[in-house]
Amino acid sequence: MKRFFSIFLIIALVLTAFGQKELTLEQAVLRQGSEFRPKTLPGFSWLPGTTDEYSFIGNDSLVIVNVADSKKNRAVTLSEVNEVLKATGLKSLKWVPSVWVHGKQLRFLTGNYFVLYNPVTQSITSKFPVVDNSENHEFSPDGTWMSYTVGSNLFLANAQGEVIVVTNDTTDGIVNGQSVYRNEFGINKGTFWSPSGRYLAYYRMDESMVTKYPLVDISKRVGELVSIRYPMAGMQSHMVTVRVYDTQTGSTVELNTGEPREQYLTNIAWTPDESSILIAVLTRKQNHMRMNRYNVTTGDFELTLFEETSSKYVEPLTPPLFINNNSFLWLSRRDGWNHIYLYRADGESGKQLTRGDWEVTSIDAVDAKNGIVYFTSTKESPLERHLYSVRIKDGTIARLTSGSGFHYCLVSPSHKHFVDFYSSITIPNRVALHTTKGKWVKQLIDAPNPYSGYNVPLPQLITLKANDGTPLYGRMIKPINFDLTKKYPVVIYVYGGPHSQLVTNRWMGGARLWECYMANKGYILFTLDNRGTANRGAQFEQVIHRQLGTAELSDQLVGVNYLKSLPFIDTTRIGVHGWSFGGFMTITMMLRASEHFKVGVAGGPVTDWRFYEVMYGERYMDTPNENPDGYREADLKNYVTNLKGKLLIIHDDMDKTVVPQHSLTLIHEFIKNGVQVDFFMYPQHDHNVIGKDRVHLIDKIIRYFDDNL
Repeated sequence: MKRFFSIFLIIALVLTAFGQKELTLEQAVLRQGSEFRPKTLPGFSWLPGTTDEYSFIGNDSLVIVNVADSKKNRAVTLSEVNEVLKATGLKSLKWVPSVWVHGKQLRFLTGNYFVLYNPVTQSITSKFPVVDNSENHEFSPDGTWMSYTVGSNLFLANAQGEVIVVTNDTTDGIVNGQSVYRNEFGINKGTFWSPSGRYLAYYRMDESMVTKYPLVDISKRVGELVSIRYPMAGMQSHMVTVRVYDTQTGSTVELNTGEPREQYLTNIAWTPDESSILIAVLTRKQNHMRMNRYNVTTGDFELTLFEETSSKYVEPLTPPLFINNNSFLWLSRRDGWNHIYLYRADGESGKQLTRGDWEVTSIDAVDAKNGIVYFTSTKESPLERHLYSVRIKDGTIARLTSGSGFHYCLVSPSHKHFVDFYSSITIPNRVALHTTKGKWVKQLIDAPNPYSGYNVPLPQLITLKANDGTPLYGRMIKPINFDLTKKYPVVIYVYGGPHSQLVTNRWMGGARLWECYMANKGYILFTLDNRGTANRGAQFEQVIHRQLGTAELSDQLVGVNYLKSLPFIDTTRIGVHGWSFGGFMTITMMLRASEHFKVGVAGGPVTDWRFYEVMYGERYMDTPNENPDGYREADLKNYVTNLKGKLLIIHDDMDKTVVPQHSLTLIHEFIKNGVQVDFFMYPQHDHNVIGKDRVHLIDKIIRYFDDNL
């Protein structure tokens, strides 16, 4: 009977796969988010205001749905918008706009203009010319001004064509209105409009003292030098100040953020009355943060509202969120887990709103009138996300979503409804409308499997335990025609660094489609989130402090030992691949645990943390002078003679994040020790390979495993 059942199962699998199409490499690499995106409501957005209306893109139109009265549903068509654009001499659009701003108008870029379009009157209400080579465009909340940068200077423009030169610095190394600190601490821009649009705060960065790092642009007949300012760990970093421009008076004030200048000014927020600015001021050592308040008119320091310290590091990532004229919410890990705190801008003591051994991953909305905060967290499981509400008055928490998996929710401006985009390891996408009382109202989307008709194996989730008993979560992908009686090679895809979580209970489990494509070539694909990764609390993440690569390697070997215990794994054919921190981990595993691995492919790898930038490097490793043993232990050049298997190192020639020196110095050490290693460089790419060239990259990776594993 057992033999009969096995034969029956094999026949069933063959019949299931018969007639199914195989993915092309191009589909697997480039089309996961387009051709194979689960059915959804693209461009979904709640309209501004208190009336609960939402919009989404469908059939060359922007569909607008009135939650309370379906008779008021309407649409903005692409042809309608283009007719208006044509009549005003503007360039037509290829797709319907979907970004709403104040007054329920649509803002979009067409040709050399940012346009404000009123869909009710079907008219262009204003347009802002876009200057050649301008970047970092940001509009004031009232829509009156557009700020932008050209080169290192900051400008303002209005709809009448008036241009104001805010800065006119010509000194090499002075940069205005752009992101600073290499986008650490949650920083992703350099301008900050006040609530009314009267004032514009902006970063002014002096990096003239920072060493220049040489890259070569080979697109010219004679290669040209491209120098970037790159402060390496332990070296002098750039110095930043915050200035405020007043559009009414034309005056500029610099905030007196004090000494030492080598500090971090992060998480900038305006008070609602525009009299003050809050800045999280972090020491260069990143173990002491002060939330300071500064006067907008004089620039003077006014008050430290609170402080946070840590024996390892403090990492503020989200600016204060004001809920009324004096009170604001703050996300902090001060108790070991990321939670919501309520503070006052006048300096009175605050209180903690959420607590527990779980992390708040985002604050999604605040109903100030009723004293309710809506947030997403890992309360049910680190693998899941759910929407919750917490009452400011007494801290009562209510869970608003159901169904094991990943919920991404958008709360309406009236705080009466939310739309839930939900998926799990078995559910591609379900979109539903709910009330904020938790009542289901309407199913909007129930997406079928987008891979129907294709041989695409889906991942399974796995739970292991680190050597100290900490749960670790993994993901495994088997070939579609998996045969338990066979022995398969395995490729471990690894990242393993801070701010990452590769394994979740969402559709595809966080996997990329090329992993499924590769599995169908006869591999087992495996991924494990080790200690040091995100959304598991400070202790889980900070175990890596001053010793990058050590705890991470230990946990990855737990995964390796698990794989070796499985009867269908060929224990002599284990490979590993990763990029950036994952490249560091790949080479770490190949050199510091060489007995386990036959093949590795490392992309954009950090190989010596002395060569990495100040902000990230010193947070996790301190400086080379403060932590020589930690830097030496993590320096991969010290292990080159351990290599037993085949190793391919890939780097981009214009990499501004992990500069090519990392790979080149390691290869030099391999050569000096007579150890063979393979190397490939991608010209004209910066810290990963994007666009159509990415197909070439994934093909090269897979071919290397095909040839050697």
